[in-house]
Amino acid sequence: MDSSPQRGPLAGLHIIEMAGLGPCPLTGMLLADHGADVLVIDRPGGQVIDTGTALDRGKRRVCLDLKTHEGLAEARRLIEGADALIEGFRPGVMERLGLGPETFSASHPRLVYGRLTGWGQTGPLAQAAGHDINYVALTGVLSIASHSGVAPSLPATLVGDMGGGAMLLAFGLMAALWEAQRSGRGQVVDAAMVDGVGLLSSLLHSLRAAGRWSDEPAQNFFLHSSPFYDCFECADGRFVSLGALEPQFYAELLHRLGLGDVDPSAQQDWRQWPALRERVAARIREKTRDEWAALLEGSDVCLAPVLTLAEAPLHRHALARGSFVQTEGGHWQPAKAPRFSRSN
Repeated sequence: MDSSPQRGPLAGLHIIEMAGLGPCPLTGMLLADHGADVLVIDRPGGQVIDTGTALDRGKRRVCLDLKTHEGLAEARRLIEGADALIEGFRPGVMERLGLGPETFSASHPRLVYGRLTGWGQTGPLAQAAGHDINYVALTGVLSIASHSGVAPSLPATLVGDMGGGAMLLAFGLMAALWEAQRSGRGQVVDAAMVDGVGLLSSLLHSLRAAGRWSDEPAQNFFLHSSPFYDCFECADGRFVSLGALEPQFYAELLHRLGLGDVDPSAQQDWRQWPALRERVAARIREKTRDEWAALLEGSDVCLAPVLTLAEAPLHRHALARGSFVQTEGGHWQPAKAPRFSRSN
């Protein structure tokens, strides 16, 4: 991939990424997007799942056979020249390769060693296999991702792998690097997806503690039971999302849908939701998704069309912001984020 000099707020930062799947490569790409020099150490044999170059943006790569003396020596040399290393293997794998954090405690005491796993480096499940859906399930978050009587369902990889994993590893890595500037000492960052997803659910736990979150779907507008916060099917079988939470937005929704006989002050009376939800659903089914978007998108109704992955890059807002970029092969991929006023 691109090996040109890096610019951005992380320019001058040198990162070694041990090749892996999903979360670690995303963390590496986040760092590379903002100027870090990220070198990926590949091993012969490739990946179990071929993700192409989707998460390679801005990185350099080298293939080393870590089963040979020469490959292992070169890996150690590269790591000793880096500010940080990130890896996503099961606990103990890097130690068995001779590349665990203790290997560098004397030769490179400032090294920040980022470790990303599903269950963490310690605990009874540390050595267990798992994937995104399992980590999210154990945090309690998966239980709220369902309609009443329907099995929970999540968008693939986003909540556990990328949200609770890659993002928290990136944050932990930068925190440890900041501390190392003052202490002169690196440390291990134990980023577990099960911890990260739990942290992301902090608001929900706060609402529950305050008595503002019901585990009963029929009484909780987040759980697909209300007429004002959910996705509704349109005339063409596609969907729009409604998020009219605030009273003034709810009142505007009722007005724009021609439901002027409904008392907006009774918005939180969940006993009235089933009948009103049927009316809202019937109204939404009168037009296509794009007709509703043309009519209400950008208004205080808080409506947005549910786009496919193919459609999203072509939406007028995404185009105006440059939210997606095209690769040399013509494929769309998300642009770097967040944006900086000066040091992009």
